[in-house]
Amino acid sequence: MSRLQTLLTILRKELRDALRDRRTLLTVLASSVLMGPLVLLAISALVASLESSAEQREVVVADLDRAPTLQNFFERQTYAVKAAPADYETLLRKAKLSDAVVVVPKDFEAALVRGDAPIVEIVSDSANQRSQASAGRVARLLAGFSRERATLTLALRGVSPDAVEPVRVEERDLASTQTRATQITGMLPFFVLMAVLTGALNAALDTTAGERERGSLEPLLMNPVERWLLVLGKWGAVASVGMLIAVLACFSFLPGQWLLRSDTLAAMFQYGVREALLFLVVLLPFAAAASALLMAVAIRCRTFKEAQASTTVVMLAASLLPLINVFSLGEESPWYLWVPALAQNVLMTHVLKGEDFSAAQMMVPLFVCAVLAVGGVWFVARTLRHAAVR
Repeated sequence: MSRLQTLLTILRKELRDALRDRRTLLTVLASSVLMGPLVLLAISALVASLESSAEQREVVVADLDRAPTLQNFFERQTYAVKAAPADYETLLRKAKLSDAVVVVPKDFEAALVRGDAPIVEIVSDSANQRSQASAGRVARLLAGFSRERATLTLALRGVSPDAVEPVRVEERDLASTQTRATQITGMLPFFVLMAVLTGALNAALDTTAGERERGSLEPLLMNPVERWLLVLGKWGAVASVGMLIAVLACFSFLPGQWLLRSDTLAAMFQYGVREALLFLVVLLPFAAAASALLMAVAIRCRTFKEAQASTTVVMLAASLLPLINVFSLGEESPWYLWVPALAQNVLMTHVLKGEDFSAAQMMVPLFVCAVLAVGGVWFVARTLRHAAVR
């Protein structure tokens, strides 16, 4: 039997073993298939709730009777004015009140008549995200009231309003629609990475520490098969499972877009077959490298539980490394591409932004993944070659 035939035989055997535990397999497959729709549904529900709150055009005011002028302005802007409950601070802290509260001082109207500037408070809770979001809208509304009062005062005194505003400022956002969408959907690459790692983890543990614990690894090593062929077959099966999870996870976002409840997010989130294929270009080498790394960690363990504890370090590192890109506030350094998990997160974020990455950018993480894959397979083969399995 040729080496290729031997390798294929081992690969078929390992794939059959990996598919033997159907309950675990179905759990992993279902989680990867459902991940995209569920994540998009959760994000769209959040965006839809914020949009619904903004469309209600309501403003909550404490001591409303002190400011009829302000109430008149709000109503002319087509806002419904609601009186704040007496315990609005407690409700804001407990997130039971989703609108920021405008607090009017006692001498509001008298101060306006005197030409003074009364202090109006906008009360919100930064831990209450909905109230924090409405605080900006209320601040812009009050700024409009202030400009209107200033314009009327100057007009009554015969002064052009342009005299106090010699420069007009207009903002221009250079970010594309897809780039702005990543402020909301930027977490998707993280979920895909974790799905691939989780899928490869079970297979990697079962084919190494699992076989050692069951006592089936020692008889396998007694066969007249070169160790590197045996390890390649095992690694090929584990990598195939990880790659299958990657394919399902990437393409699950396509039907997942049907569940988007926010029209704004649906228009901004441009994810099609091209983006799914680019995700796979990034993820498939990572799945191969992660499979070899997990096998290398697990092969030194005597039991399945010990291997689970050891591989937790790899899973923790893979979940924390992408956070570097978050903490950098969008500023990317060249060394990011040399760090596994972080590099994949960066490249997939570029895809979501509608930006193409160059071949040079892809070659760096591809090289790193190749080194990890070769190193992991070599370490497992060396361990099996030198150890009488105890």
